[in-house]
Amino acid sequence: MASVPKLLVLLFLCSCHSLAAHAGDDHQSYKFLPLDSLKSDGVCSEPKAVPLSGAATLPLHHRHGPCSPLTDKKMPTLEEMLRRDQLRAAYIQRKFSSSDANGSAGDAQQSDATVPTNLGTYLNTLQYVISVSLGSPAMDQTVFIDTGSDISWLQCEPCSQCHSQADPLFDPSASSTYSPFSCSSDTCAQLGRQGNGCSSSQCQYIVRYVDGSSTTGTYSSDTLALGSNTVSNFQFGCSDMESGLLLNDQTDGLMGLGGGTQSLVSQTTGTFGSAFSYCLPPTASSSGFLTLGAPTSGSFVTTPMIRFQNNPTFYGVRLEAIRVGGSQLNIPTSVFSAMTIMDSGTIVTRLPRTAYSALSSAFRDGMAQYPSAPPNGILDTCFDFSGQSSVTIPSVALVFSGGAFVDLDYYGIMLENCLAFAGNRDDYSSLNIIGNVQQRTFEVLYDVSGSTVGFRAAAC
Repeated sequence: MASVPKLLVLLFLCSCHSLAAHAGDDHQSYKFLPLDSLKSDGVCSEPKAVPLSGAATLPLHHRHGPCSPLTDKKMPTLEEMLRRDQLRAAYIQRKFSSSDANGSAGDAQQSDATVPTNLGTYLNTLQYVISVSLGSPAMDQTVFIDTGSDISWLQCEPCSQCHSQADPLFDPSASSTYSPFSCSSDTCAQLGRQGNGCSSSQCQYIVRYVDGSSTTGTYSSDTLALGSNTVSNFQFGCSDMESGLLLNDQTDGLMGLGGGTQSLVSQTTGTFGSAFSYCLPPTASSSGFLTLGAPTSGSFVTTPMIRFQNNPTFYGVRLEAIRVGGSQLNIPTSVFSAMTIMDSGTIVTRLPRTAYSALSSAFRDGMAQYPSAPPNGILDTCFDFSGQSSVTIPSVALVFSGGAFVDLDYYGIMLENCLAFAGNRDDYSSLNIIGNVQQRTFEVLYDVSGSTVGFRAAAC
């Protein structure tokens, strides 16, 4: 059938080859992809993660996969995902000034940070969910995770304008441990620009997305259960109104994993420490995990973490080189002088224009046996796999400062029939972003106190 190449979604293919992320080791020059083994049986596979003492480990699922607690399993088209992804990437890039992109901490361009057209579109860039419980008695809640956000929030009763969700709305009046913050509290003052005044002497928060759409409500605390672990006095936004055109994403809210004061990570430092990790599964049918209190030793390769004084939410790294088929590309070191961040919510990695051009050219050379195919949105390095039962693609590895060599998984190189990278408009003025496709199957460690980012291969 003529549509077969579009259905050969490399995102979902099966393979038994080993994966690796080792410093200074080229490993395989090519990766073999058996497309004829593609199955879409909708069966959920269990995560590999084993609970750790002193840590909270939660299963992590793709929002549209069979493991997801959400009832909407319809996967959006690649074109739609890429359209939303472009909005998120532009939003993040515009939060950084040109000085930020070159490694120092400039002011965020708040007036320009208005890219997604509505709250629903912003939320639809996020792909991975966890299940938590809130309140006493506990109510189960399904929430996105996002390293690009600090304030966590849930939709609450009574809600004058909320999107529909799979779980019942959280009812603060039914929880004996719920407590709103007063307007005069230090916690309320720390919200800064995300404070929204007072209502009946209770602190109000607001998270704005782009064109003025927002979620707002009472900034509060309650008991949060993360599996068998309990966090007292967890601070979150109890949302009672959203503005803008909202989409039916069915989630109950969001857990912020950023580096700011209000994030889940920062709030639980006293309980779990300041290191967390996640493993994004290779396919929508697979499970990954999120661990608060992740061990910082073991088989990780690490690179220094870079923080931004005026953008504390984000976790920076420095990309230094790219290898294709085992050979390092001839890219001037200066090309990588713009800053790079890790982001769980951006799908496709954004590279400096010169670096992307070199990567695309080398990858095309390694794929010379396959005809070119038309671009798909921002993805312009695409191939025609018609009539193929399997394909062979060049390996792609990212090299970070300190010699951290990350040999990408099969699922981290291609999206459908296209190379899953895109180029920024130039080399120096735009922030580079390591997206979630390239992070798949690795346990990605964020050791905040140790100022390192780590990668452990074949973790999920």
